[in-house]
Amino acid sequence: MREDGKIDYVELPGGKLPATKDFYNAAFGWTFTDYGPDYAAFEQGVDGGFHAQPDEEGARAQPLVILFAHDLEAMEAKVKAAGGTIAQPIFSFPGGRRFHFTDPAGNELAVWSDK
Repeated sequence: MREDGKIDYVELPGGKLPATKDFYNAAFGWTFTDYGPDYAAFEQGVDGGFHAQPDEEGARAQPLVILFAHDLEAMEAKVKAAGGTIAQPIFSFPGGRRFHFTDPAGNELAVWSDK
């Protein structure tokens, strides 16, 4: 059920759309609905938060989409096998562990686990 004020949609640059779709399908099992040759929609659950730590001076802040995984190491391997690049290897933080990766279009995302 959708609620007022909740994040409901995340739109990311797609780069070479077929390669981006192939990556997310191989790594996470996502499927897509194409709306013409330049747009593909996906349906995934979304929660969010704000990061108060400032970025490096002069760097433009970017949204960071964070995905969940029960087995972080297995998901990292799937991301690599699908053609993703690990931007930050697995690290611990209060509440769990996560890693960051870039997809074929250059978007940086993260995957976290509470284990």
